[in-house]
This record gives sequence, structure tokens and C-alpha cells, in this order.
Amino acid sequence: MKLNSFGAASLLALSLVMISGCDQVEKSTQQVLDKASESAKQAIDDTQKAAEQALSEATQGLISPEKKDDQETKESESNTKET
Repeated sequence: MKLNSFGAASLLALSLVMISGCDQVEKSTQQVLDKASESAKQAIDDTQKAAEQALSEATQGLISPEKKDDQETKESESNTKET
């Protein structure tokens, strides 16, 4: 009888250890995913800057991303007013 009680207590203790371990794994995983997300965002931003610079160099500054954005904004505003 005492062996069964000891076994049950051991099983309960082991379950608690596993649950707390799972919580730690979840927190660690979330941190890794957050860092990966930040790295991906940074890579996208760097790629966009490089593409804009390459476009500017290829067009010898005739088209700049800022001017293009301004033009698109004006066009969308005029389209909105027309409708």
C-alpha cells in the first residue's frame, strides 16, 4: 500500500516537473520566434533600401522612391475625389 502511495506521489511530482518544463520551453520558443521575426523584418528593410538605391543608380536619379510615393498618393487622392 505504501508503495502505491509513493508511486502516485512520484507520478504527480513528475507531472508537475514536466508541466513547468513545458512552460519554459514555450517561453524559450516564443523568444526565438520573436528574434527571428525581428531579423526577418530587418532583412526586408535592408533589401528594400538596397533595391531603392539600385533603382536610383540605374535611373541616374531620374526617379526617386520618395517622388514615386508622392505621385502615387496624389493619384489615389485624385481618384478618390473623382468618385
